[in-house]
Amino acid sequence: MSLHLENGASRVAPVVRQAVADGLLGEDRPLAGFVDVQGVRDSVAGLHEAFGQVPEVLHTFAAKACALVPVLRLLADAGMGCEVASPGELRLALDAGFEPARIVLDSPAKTRQEIREALALGVALNADNLAELERVDALRPAECASVVGLRVNPQVGSGAIGAMSTATEHSKFGVALRDPGARARVVEAFARRPWLTRLHAHVGSQGCPLPLIAEGVAALHHLAEEINAHVGGRQITSLDLGGGLPVNFTDDTVTPTYADYVAALTAAEPALLDGRYRLVTEFGRSLLAKNGFLAARVEYVKDAGGRRIALTHAGGQVATRTVFMPGAWPLRVSAHGPDGSPKRTPLLPQDVAGPLCFAGDVVAHERPLPELAEGDLVVLHDTGAYYFSAPWAYNSLPRPGVYGYLQRDDRVTFATVRRAQTVREISMESGLAQADALLSGFTAPSLP
Repeated sequence: MSLHLENGASRVAPVVRQAVADGLLGEDRPLAGFVDVQGVRDSVAGLHEAFGQVPEVLHTFAAKACALVPVLRLLADAGMGCEVASPGELRLALDAGFEPARIVLDSPAKTRQEIREALALGVALNADNLAELERVDALRPAECASVVGLRVNPQVGSGAIGAMSTATEHSKFGVALRDPGARARVVEAFARRPWLTRLHAHVGSQGCPLPLIAEGVAALHHLAEEINAHVGGRQITSLDLGGGLPVNFTDDTVTPTYADYVAALTAAEPALLDGRYRLVTEFGRSLLAKNGFLAARVEYVKDAGGRRIALTHAGGQVATRTVFMPGAWPLRVSAHGPDGSPKRTPLLPQDVAGPLCFAGDVVAHERPLPELAEGDLVVLHDTGAYYFSAPWAYNSLPRPGVYGYLQRDDRVTFATVRRAQTVREISMESGLAQADALLSGFTAPSLP
């Protein structure tokens, strides 16, 4: 086993062993997600420390990265705000205890009702386009506590993963600044609206190098200076820098760090962090990915075409991006015995496959691992963001239980974040209460 996998397996082994002992993992509970509570707090502290010299910063957590109320409440308690992109995420943020003034609503397709609700609550709102600004014109009350901004696309290009790059020439997000006449229209939009006080940009996330992200943020700063000069005052008072710090999925090392990010911003535009503008950040994956993992039971092992295949309960329903884009989203996998202890037998190339009924449901191809057997466990590392918190409902598999853990004095204790879904609950979600609806005649649908 390579050193980085050996270290990763050893680090989580006490948690996996205790989860087995406590009945959180086993034959009847073959899949579960785990969140390192102290690790989350440490990551938040590292973010605040990196920006420690900046006078005013609101760090928000991108709720889509882990949309679980107990995790969001932990982040609120640690000093984070929350970035949301849908009515559901806004509800989760409010229920988790975030103050409306520390919530930022971003979405490219806000309805009038969503805009109206955000403005009534005092939630900050970033309009995605100039047409949305016209809606805000009509809906914004005379007395409004919400900070309103405009998202722009600096069009600085793509990172290594096109789907994660949001500042490309044809991105669906924001006002495309380099399109003919667009910059002038943005300046005029601010000149006509004294209450429009924030600029927002997000260059991308996984696969986007720091210099590219910094180039986009510097362009945002330059535009703010241009607008303020045009209106003859400090109308723009804050800049929302987005998030997007990529995560190292190859080993346990955290790289790049938030300090690296701040250094890149400073190099691209030294004035950005001097306090003239209040800053907002929207990190998600970089705060949670390395503070969580999935553990799954090996149900069967077989050979096909001379290759060993381990059939487990962790597939595309939790590792959707990895299954469909394995080159862009590879995951470390470690092998553990039925009691959770790392396996240390000779390595054997094996496919680690999931339970879904399509051939591509494989999370690791020909991965050198200790030989797996029925009843063993596999751990998918660095999956605290997006994996167990954004399940795919293919094959109607139940959502796994998620547990937070603390390690103190060689003792691991757990708290339930989300209990495992039952098959009855799946049926209820799938219309059980309306089972006869297509047989018993049609009436006007009852709307919530």
